Amino acid sequence: MTTALTPVDEGTWADATWPLGAHIEPSTGTTTFAVASPRATWVTLEFFAAAREVDAELSVPLARGTDGVWRARIAGARHGTLYGFRVWGENWPHEEGWTPGSTVGWLADRDEQLNHFNPNKVLFDPYAREVTHNPMSVGPHRAWFGSGPVDVDGRPGRTIDTARIAPKGVVIEDATPYGRHPRHPEEDNAIYEAHVKNLTMHPSSARLGDLLAGVPGFEGLPNVPDELRGTYAGAARMAPYLTALGVTVIELLPVHETDSDQVGAFAGTTNHWGYQTLAFFAPNRDYAYDKSLGGPTREFKEMVRAFHDAGLEVFLDVVYNHSAEGGNWGGDLDAAGFTTLGGFATTEYYALTAEGGLIDGATGTSNQMNFSSDITCQLVLDSLAHWHGTMGVDGFRFDLAPVLGRRPLDAEAEDWEAQRRFFPEHPLLRDARTWAEENHVEVIAEAWDLWGYEVGNFPSGWGEWNGRFRDAMRGYLKGDGNTDDFMAFFNGDWLHFNDSGGPQKSINFVTAHDGFTMFDLVSYNVKDNGQAYPFGPSDGGSDNNISWDSGGDQALRRTRWRNFWLTTFLARGVPMIVSGDEYGRTQNGNNNPWSLNTVGIWNNWAQAGSNAPTQVPVDPDQPDLPGYHDVVGQTAAAEGVNPLLQFARYVAQLRAAQATFRQRGWGDVTIGGEDVSYVYFGTSLDDPPRPGDRQVAVAIDAGQTPGDDFWILVNMFGESATFDLAEWQENHAVREHDWHRIIDTAPWAEAEGNCWPMEDALHVTGEYTVEPWSIVVLQARPTAPDDEPQSLWGRRGGVQVDRSGRPYVRGFLDRILPRLRRDTASTRVDTGREEVR
Repeated sequence: MTTALTPVDEGTWADATWPLGAHIEPSTGTTTFAVASPRATWVTLEFFAAAREVDAELSVPLARGTDGVWRARIAGARHGTLYGFRVWGENWPHEEGWTPGSTVGWLADRDEQLNHFNPNKVLFDPYAREVTHNPMSVGPHRAWFGSGPVDVDGRPGRTIDTARIAPKGVVIEDATPYGRHPRHPEEDNAIYEAHVKNLTMHPSSARLGDLLAGVPGFEGLPNVPDELRGTYAGAARMAPYLTALGVTVIELLPVHETDSDQVGAFAGTTNHWGYQTLAFFAPNRDYAYDKSLGGPTREFKEMVRAFHDAGLEVFLDVVYNHSAEGGNWGGDLDAAGFTTLGGFATTEYYALTAEGGLIDGATGTSNQMNFSSDITCQLVLDSLAHWHGTMGVDGFRFDLAPVLGRRPLDAEAEDWEAQRRFFPEHPLLRDARTWAEENHVEVIAEAWDLWGYEVGNFPSGWGEWNGRFRDAMRGYLKGDGNTDDFMAFFNGDWLHFNDSGGPQKSINFVTAHDGFTMFDLVSYNVKDNGQAYPFGPSDGGSDNNISWDSGGDQALRRTRWRNFWLTTFLARGVPMIVSGDEYGRTQNGNNNPWSLNTVGIWNNWAQAGSNAPTQVPVDPDQPDLPGYHDVVGQTAAAEGVNPLLQFARYVAQLRAAQATFRQRGWGDVTIGGEDVSYVYFGTSLDDPPRPGDRQVAVAIDAGQTPGDDFWILVNMFGESATFDLAEWQENHAVREHDWHRIIDTAPWAEAEGNCWPMEDALHVTGEYTVEPWSIVVLQARPTAPDDEPQSLWGRRGGVQVDRSGRPYVRGFLDRILPRLRRDTASTRVDTGREEVR
């Protein structure tokens, strides 16, 4: 540390109101520090010349304000300054004779309110903009973080000073621009979920541009420099690829500084997904190529700018429901391993049992956060504001979001039924929604946890991952005949989202980072998580996958993959897919690789450039590794062309080009109305869809909107189905539109890409036979100029047509409309389906 650090204006500290964290004030040449610890009796701020192996160079007592915040103003604390805190409380009063590692003043390991104050444990700032390292990186010394009576190297953990190993906060001053927020209308979005490291860590990313050079639409992509693989800078190089694919948002798995410890004794097993947050304001240093102080911040913002410049929004998966701090050690409630939050205010930040034990009931991962606390709620709001306003992020997906809507202090600690209660109008959920609307930010809930299923129950304005859509599509597209579910969720789930702000609040997905990949969904009946490196082993994962291995038929698997991709993008709502699904990525049946940072799990871009993607090597430099299961097989495409990727791009860009699929309302389910309506038929106009039907026609009527009309012909049966198009046209007595087949997911069409531009699309009249397990999309275009333009459904070109609809439509609505009443139940509906063989 080359600059002298000097406390200034000490007399003003107690009455100050400057914000939490460390903030440089250029006008005064000083830096303000503030940390919340309302039950502490003494707090010191310490400065360090290095992250490890040195003692503090300066220790400054802070002043407590009436708001329970401790503050100081320091001259000379410039960018890159390292700092930490020591905290005393009623259980350990501050005495002059105390020195690091001593027990002077110690009375107990917890105060009467159950806070763990221990001045021998140096804590990093909960609001630190960067953190020097994570606690697990200190190797065998990690046990030193344990407090209380727990035995560590032959002495009580409370006596071990951690200054030489503890993570330190970093003062950050950075003006790197992150570009302009694209601010897409929500309904226009298509979300691509990705892991920063997985996206480009595979050696194939260094040949990305070369691999896809001959693939139409993907020409001219950059190769990722080897040294940037697996970093923010590497991810930035993927912006042109994502734009070419047709998505509008990249949603990154957690990037907050995390606890990336080794899990077990298996090579490549770490806390890889990052759902163990240590610092809610700091970017994960491990994902940065530039790991210097300030490097991760700068590199993250440069990545955001690259995405913004390409017209892509950036969403973050954020984990505010629990933290990665060490919990109670060995079952001893006096023992804990706090390095930040819990050492400042255990009872403020964490939900506790009556005896003060940390709980994991709703999260399954311990250290469940306490959202009865104003301090904890403010931490979340301030973190969101930082990542949006300072780092450039456009939206947030909240992991296990119901935890943020619970108030543990409103009930007795051991009244678990009351503890599970979810409050839809919780102040934090309401304030986050209001802040998001004011700042054009999207907030999306994973609306379930181990204590409840709250899809559709979040406040209006919140988006939600729609797990019911996932289950309905998985079931229907494997032949379960859950027809009403398919129709309701393909139409945007009015039942659960009618008071949420529109169908764009339903995030529609069939796969995500949790669970099977999209191709594994059609290739496996059960998970296989215990396999050898590099596809395992890992633990956990659902046993209710609603999957089917397609009888081992590779061509059928590819057909069913196309069905899943198509329905995800053409259903009302916002589609979300997981990285690699677009080219058939497999995890060999592992449905929970949370701990696997391995070459088998990383995105292999050689698959994207192959007509037999699961026949490429996992890693050409390691020929002895277990290979991919050949679930995709040899496709009918030319060598070097992955037909799955081509199909994925066509469908994504079809949605982007057609306003019909991007609506903020549900329509009136009336043929020929003013807006877009999804109306359902059987195989002919007079054939209403019935429960158990596995052949359904979806008429998407654009009404008076700028979009086109479409027919989607769905056959989820093992035999062909003929749909009577002539009867549809005759019954409506119009000929404004010619119908053109633009998509057929059946195996016969794979050599032609399963999709056609309009100029090459087949003009369909009379009837159309849909192959088994296939979906066909017809698009309407005006008839030849010598025909008078008329609407298939209503008034266009001066022709008035009966809009009353067929008699059966009323019967269908009588059955479906009762499902459109607001459902306030909080329990999850079992949507498991019997597998079809």
